[in-house]
Amino acid sequence: MIANALELMVPILIAALGGVLTERAGVLNIGLEGLILVGAFAAVAGANATGSLAAGLLAGAIAGAALATVYSVACIEMRANIFVAGLATNLLAAGLVPYASALTFGTKGVVRLVAEPGFPRVLGLPLMIVVAVALAIVTSVALFRTPFGMRLRATGGNPQALLARALSPDRYRRIAMVLSGALAGFAGAEVSLRLGVYLPNISAGRGWIALVAVFLGMRHPLGAVGAALVFALFESFAGAAQGFTEIPGTLLLGLPYLITLAAMVGYSAIGRRSRIER
Repeated sequence: MIANALELMVPILIAALGGVLTERAGVLNIGLEGLILVGAFAAVAGANATGSLAAGLLAGAIAGAALATVYSVACIEMRANIFVAGLATNLLAAGLVPYASALTFGTKGVVRLVAEPGFPRVLGLPLMIVVAVALAIVTSVALFRTPFGMRLRATGGNPQALLARALSPDRYRRIAMVLSGALAGFAGAEVSLRLGVYLPNISAGRGWIALVAVFLGMRHPLGAVGAALVFALFESFAGAAQGFTEIPGTLLLGLPYLITLAAMVGYSAIGRRSRIER
């Protein structure tokens, strides 16, 4: 179950890292679900066109970054409401992907990967687990040990400090959103290429879970590792428990989302108490 949980953790963690970047820049990325979805489809399309899983991963990241660019224009340039724009991004992805699938593959449903699915192993672990943890470490170093990270955090915490140095907070918000889109698209690519198929609604709520993991991980890349692993453990348990319990499978499959809801309510309650005590 642990090995399965580690694999399930990967897309949640990678998408959550993107959410950490935007959150630190003062932008709540509500569009993670849609960004994962377009990344998953683009990865299969790219891998089928080239015969390369690496090309598929790159295609997923590019697709996520492209949609995030549109999202950033709506939020930053046009000053649209961040929640409305995020939900619109998710809806756009849900409508755009079936249309692109029908044009490219002649179907709005399942698109199978032509190449052999799965990734090689490194140090006895599937490659993408190592990649996800490495990305968390790199993101942490970039945020807290580089001038870029300092400016990105100032964008969300003290934008006036950037303006005083003739730096544009909006520029760093754009960068954060595009990087977040690339990471979420990469997360979606990992899912579809690991499974060897693109399925409608393949994101399956991972974007929302990743968003909760951002806050449960205290908006820190390494904290997101622990939060993503907790959610993945519950998801793995829910899948395994169907074989040895009489609880209906639909209830077990809903367990990770129930835990997500409970975690978000708990986080909000703790945050509210902290503000009152101050």
